[in-house]
Amino acid sequence: MANASLTAAKNAKNDEFYTQYHDIEREINAYLDFNPDTFRGKTVLLPCDDPEWSNFTLFFAQHFEVLGLKKLISTSYAAESKLYKTPYQPSLFEQSAPQFDPAKTSVRGKIFVLDGDVDGDGIIDFHDIKWQYLEGDGDFRSREVTALRDEADIIVTNPPFSLFREFLAWIVAADKKFLIIGSANAITYKEVFPLIKENRLWLGNGFHKGNAYFRPVGDREYVAGVKDAETGLVKFRNCCWFTNLDHGRRHQPLILMTEADNVRYSRHKEIRGAGYAHYDNYDAIEVPYVDAIPSDYEGAMGVPITFLDKYCPEQFEILGASESEGKGFSNGLWHSESSVSQPLVNGSRAYKRLFIRKLQ
Repeated sequence: MANASLTAAKNAKNDEFYTQYHDIEREINAYLDFNPDTFRGKTVLLPCDDPEWSNFTLFFAQHFEVLGLKKLISTSYAAESKLYKTPYQPSLFEQSAPQFDPAKTSVRGKIFVLDGDVDGDGIIDFHDIKWQYLEGDGDFRSREVTALRDEADIIVTNPPFSLFREFLAWIVAADKKFLIIGSANAITYKEVFPLIKENRLWLGNGFHKGNAYFRPVGDREYVAGVKDAETGLVKFRNCCWFTNLDHGRRHQPLILMTEADNVRYSRHKEIRGAGYAHYDNYDAIEVPYVDAIPSDYEGAMGVPITFLDKYCPEQFEILGASESEGKGFSNGLWHSESSVSQPLVNGSRAYKRLFIRKLQ
């Protein structure tokens, strides 16, 4: 149901969702636990943000001194430039500012900067943010926002789902550190998987129990059970954090049973007493569950993409993936006579798979 909701949101271009404060806090803390200086002395850019409504700016502003930030920059996108428009009314925060301009408020983006104690209370926080209108609408692809990207050290945001590929490419082109939210399906995108394979991108710490709850922008219909009528939050099961910032959970190896013990004791009936199937078109075994990966198997294994959430680069190497967008980055995984880009087991296609091998 969550996947259907996300797809519908993308198709309607109503793909903006506000992230909850505690989810941001939980994720950032994972990097600080691994390295307390992750953000120290850094300029952080939030380029798909609206500080008047978003929790990203609130979190980083309120933790400016604890994180040791050098500078915080947020930009917002003009209401009139959005494909999915909602009734627009300038906030009281904007209207009360001396620079407020009714002619600019809906057609210009805004830039918010925090880099010092403006009000003189001895604390750098949300109250010290300065803002002004951008020359353009605040599109991240504009020359104006791209210049801010080049100034920043780390880029953090929840970009519109429909622009995820383009947004990631925009970051990678500048070789920046980043922490962004996207669909787990992006793992096998041709723009994403090569970065994963080259260890230039990995999954973040993750949402609690894999459940992401967002506050949608605007009103629309959702499949029953997806939107909570009381809280107004929308639940997605297939969202995750993508990053190139290191964190401790990434280096925790999986505790696994041997192949023989899996065949004897596995809780999965497909494996217990039966063993592992072999692909018709690739020299690898099919492992349908992450907890069923055999610890002592030396060859290639096809595993669910959810493996990436538990991937330890010191334990396994990633060989390739089955593509949803055509063959091209598995490089030798498939027999030359194979006409499909999905692994086959007894003539039937397995779902999306990552191919891995145990490191010695």
